[in-house]
Amino acid sequence: MMFRFAYPVLLVMLVPVAGWLFFRWWRRPAGITYSMTSQLASLAGRGGRLLADIPLILRAICLCLLVIAAARPQLYNMSQEVSSSGVDIVLCLDASGSMQALDFRLNGRPVSRLTVVKKVVSTFIKKRKADRIGLVVFGGEAFTQSPLTIDKGLLLGLVKRMKIGMAGDRTAIGSAIAIAGKRLEDVKGKSKILILLTDGRNNAGDLTPVQAAEAVHALGIKIYTIGVGGRGPAPFKINTPFGTRIVYQRVDLDEDMLKKVADIGGGRYFRAADSKGLSKIYNMIDREEKTRVKVKRFFHFRELYPYFLVPAILVLGLEVFLKTTILRVIP
Repeated sequence: MMFRFAYPVLLVMLVPVAGWLFFRWWRRPAGITYSMTSQLASLAGRGGRLLADIPLILRAICLCLLVIAAARPQLYNMSQEVSSSGVDIVLCLDASGSMQALDFRLNGRPVSRLTVVKKVVSTFIKKRKADRIGLVVFGGEAFTQSPLTIDKGLLLGLVKRMKIGMAGDRTAIGSAIAIAGKRLEDVKGKSKILILLTDGRNNAGDLTPVQAAEAVHALGIKIYTIGVGGRGPAPFKINTPFGTRIVYQRVDLDEDMLKKVADIGGGRYFRAADSKGLSKIYNMIDREEKTRVKVKRFFHFRELYPYFLVPAILVLGLEVFLKTTILRVIP
């Protein structure tokens, strides 16, 4: 529950109320001329002035309560109904041994390719609020890390826990495409997207990437492919008897295969040579595969002005009663 005033501008009326109270408090009270005022003052006692001011205080409280009631204090909550023609997306991410190459940089320091992929993919997932997204991880084998879901917290947690070699050190691209296609085949949706990211070439599994792409595209699934890594030998960190060393090895990225898979799938192929390039690619895919979302918001209000109006009336009645009886002033 949240609180608000429907007409907060009316609260400025508290300023003239405060000014009126100050003026009435300090102005010379009404009275009559009498030569024996000193003796009459002693009869009234020290509390006489305070008692005489009680009606004034009650009137000020009444006015403040009326101003607050007029501003309409409210408690409210909001619910929303989201309707969208969402996109079903499966992310195929390479976690093979070559993804530990240190040719990417993050915040000025060298990091593994997988580290950057996890960061960029997490940002992409956060943007696709109305879409169902699944996750397939592959190396020497391919498996479904998460079926299609709208639970973005679950997906982000699974991406964060991805590790190099969790599916083996080789690269089964064909198997990954086939499993992702199976996940998308089982759901009903107007738009189905498969985004494949890898830094190597297919060297494991019984199904070639081209065969898998042809089968997947027949199911009405669009395929985007992303080749990761710079050109030339990439630095790898290895442990030796003499400590950790950096060695340079060539990673064989099969760009021709990835272009052909994207062409068969009716999508596009992208090459990401650095962190910024990878972010731009996912942003580009995000813009191309837009989701139309309609949001209806419903506000439920609970009026609180009676809690101020009723006390104001009671205080006013008390003031009138005291002023005409116990605290009556003459003249």
